[in-house]
Amino acid sequence: MIDERDLVAHGVDIRRIGEWIQRVGVSREPITSAQRMSGGSQNVLVLITSDDRKIVLRRPPVHKRAKSDDTMRREAEVLRALAGTAVPHAPLIAACSDLEVTGAAFYLMDLVAGTDIDTAIDSAPDPCAAARAVGFSIADAAAALAGLELTPTTLDRLGRRDLWLERQVGRWRKQLDSYEELSGYVGSAELGSVDEVADWLERHRPDDFSPGLIHGDFHLGNLMYSTERLEVCAIVDWELATVGDPLLDLAHMLATWPDGRRAPAVRAVLADLPSDEEFVARYVERSGTEVRHLDWYRVLACYRLGIILEGTKARADHGKAAVDVGDRLHEVAVKLFDQARDIAQA
Repeated sequence: MIDERDLVAHGVDIRRIGEWIQRVGVSREPITSAQRMSGGSQNVLVLITSDDRKIVLRRPPVHKRAKSDDTMRREAEVLRALAGTAVPHAPLIAACSDLEVTGAAFYLMDLVAGTDIDTAIDSAPDPCAAARAVGFSIADAAAALAGLELTPTTLDRLGRRDLWLERQVGRWRKQLDSYEELSGYVGSAELGSVDEVADWLERHRPDDFSPGLIHGDFHLGNLMYSTERLEVCAIVDWELATVGDPLLDLAHMLATWPDGRRAPAVRAVLADLPSDEEFVARYVERSGTEVRHLDWYRVLACYRLGIILEGTKARADHGKAAVDVGDRLHEVAVKLFDQARDIAQA
C-alpha cells in the first residue's frame, strides 16, 4: 500500500525514491509499499518495502530548518562510523545528498525489530525484573558509546573538538536568543533561571575533557528495546550527534531519568528502573570512565535540553509546530531549568 498523497505532503516523492533505490543498487525491484512511521517530533520516517526487504527512510520535515540537510548528512556519517561497533544502532544502507531526488538529503537504514520502553517492560512476565534489566542495559549502551574509539579524522568530520567546553554556554544561549526572531514567540522570560544557570556553568567549567562521539539527545524515547532480551537494541535519532565529552550523554539521561524524587508522576511501568546512583555506578563499571565534574555536566544537560525544547515552543508560537506540543515541551523546559538551578545550588 502506498499513500502517495500523504507522502508527498511530507516531502517524500516515493516514485523518485524508488528510481533512486534501483539506480544505486539498494534493490532491483520497485517499491511495493510505503507508509509514514510514528516516532520523532520533527523529521519524517517512512517504512518502505522493496523485494521483501524492510527499509526505513529518514528525511527532514517539509519546513526544513537552515541546516536540516547537513544534519541528515551528518547522521548518515555517524551511522557509517558505528558500523561493526558494540554501539546498538540501525545499520546504514545508503545515503543521498542530492536535493534533486526528493527535495532534501535523506538516508536509508535497516528496520530494527524493537519497541518502546513501556511495551518492553509491561509485556515481560516479571515487569519489575524487566525494568531493572532494561535500565541497566541503557547504562551499558551509554558506556559502549562512551568507549567508542574513532580516528581523529572521523571525529573531525563529525564535529569540532577545539574549545568545546568553552563554547557550550554561548552556543546554546545564542540559539535561545535566535527564537526571538520568530514572530509570535512570547519570549524566554518564563524559563526564569537562564542567566543564573549560565553564570554557574561558566564559573565551574572543567579545565579539560576527553573528546568522543556524543549522541546529544540521549533519553528513553530515543532508544529501541528488545522484548526478548530486555535490552537496548538501537540508539536512534542521531540529529544532535557531534564531538564532545560523552559524559554529556550520561548527564542527559539523568536529566530526564524517571527518578521519583524529581518526577512524582512517573508512569507506573517505569517505577522499578534502577535509581540514579545505580545507573551511574553501572555506567562507571562498564565504561571505566571517571565521572568527575558530573554535576557540571548535569547542569549543562538541563540548560542545553531546556533551550532545545523551547525551540518547539517558539516554532509553535510562530505557526510552524503544533501548539499543544509546544506548550508541553515548554513546561518540560521550565522544569529542566529548575532542576539545573537545584543542582547548582546543592
